[in-house]
Amino acid sequence: MKFVFAMTFILLQTGAFKEHQQKFDRVKQAYTEKEEVVRGYFRQRRVKFEGFHLFIRAFKKEQKLEAWVCEKGKDEYTLLAIYNFCSSSGVLGPKRKEGDLQIPEGIYQINHFNPQSNFHLSLGINYPNASDKILSDQRHPGGAIYIHGNCVTVGCIPITDDKIKELYILAVEARNNGQTSIPVHIFPSALDPTSFSTLQTEYKNTPALLTFWKGLEPIYTDFEKTKKLRAVHVNKKGEYHF
Repeated sequence: MKFVFAMTFILLQTGAFKEHQQKFDRVKQAYTEKEEVVRGYFRQRRVKFEGFHLFIRAFKKEQKLEAWVCEKGKDEYTLLAIYNFCSSSGVLGPKRKEGDLQIPEGIYQINHFNPQSNFHLSLGINYPNASDKILSDQRHPGGAIYIHGNCVTVGCIPITDDKIKELYILAVEARNNGQTSIPVHIFPSALDPTSFSTLQTEYKNTPALLTFWKGLEPIYTDFEKTKKLRAVHVNKKGEYHF
């Protein structure tokens, strides 16, 4: 384990992560087909490509996934691209048990790059996270949740083979730039006052669900106002807080 950690650290420090990923045919193909497209997004937004960091935000009700980037040396993020889910499973609400088909909701990060995925390319998120380990089924919470290609899902977020090539490039570049933690926020929907009011009306008979979403609302609102990411913590009850 110590050796693996050391090698990972060296890859990150030397910027060799990208080189390693491009040894896989699908990643190499993604760069051939999509690198200039991705760079074009940066030019359109007037954001420098070199050294950026990445933030991913997803909304289950709207079935949208957003890619935000932050220029090197800055702390405000710019919306770079929006991708549509091409399939979905489960209902609004967090994932709590293996086999429930739910897409998780909460504050996550990318913890796995899979260049040989059964779903073309895939980016794993760290479900169950600290909150899920408290609030989800203690024996069988489930796992292996990814953002991936293809258009099938049992709790993951698929965005087509074509679009995962772009997102995968963004994630590889960010990791290659030294971003060891790529945050992923997954919300039931946008949590602006109007949207949250709609949720309160539609889910008035499920107070526990509304309480969980109420805990996510400040995180959504803070980013909307500042375009900056603050550290999010989890208390002993599994609740998110700044």
